[in-house]
Amino acid sequence: MNDTPDGAPDASDDALDVDAFTTAIESFNRFYIRIPMLEKLPFTTLSVLDTLAAGGPMRMTDLTRTEQVSQPGITQLVSRLERDGLVARRPDPDDGRAVLVHITEAGLRIMRSRREDRTRHLAPLVDRLTGEQRRALADALPVLARLAELGRAETGSGAGRPGVGGR
Repeated sequence: MNDTPDGAPDASDDALDVDAFTTAIESFNRFYIRIPMLEKLPFTTLSVLDTLAAGGPMRMTDLTRTEQVSQPGITQLVSRLERDGLVARRPDPDDGRAVLVHITEAGLRIMRSRREDRTRHLAPLVDRLTGEQRRALADALPVLARLAELGRAETGSGAGRPGVGGR
């Protein structure tokens, strides 16, 4: 997409039907989140682990915002994850009154296991695509990553690097 002289995107280059794109993403996501997993955990647990794996340690207040859960809800969830050895709370080096929630190696193992499960289930499906479809999918990956980056920046829902395991 080209920019106009004032820096705004030129709508004449916009060949993307955003509604059709949204529908395709929603359809894929419905399938993707239901891929059978060896590690069966609640969505909120996986979401917190993914957020921490992608963005690094976070304060409880930041997790409340990114996970869209109440403060008491995130406190209870983090306590359970800590009890299960999936996260650890450590003092914030920049503010002795605050704590940062870190994902542990056990939490990272779960995220890696989920990614491996999904890769194992997706690979045969990708193999059934035509060469042209696989190339189109490969060509779209940087754009999808950029779109996710823009979304995270706009919503403040996590730091830069992509997640280890997805939600």
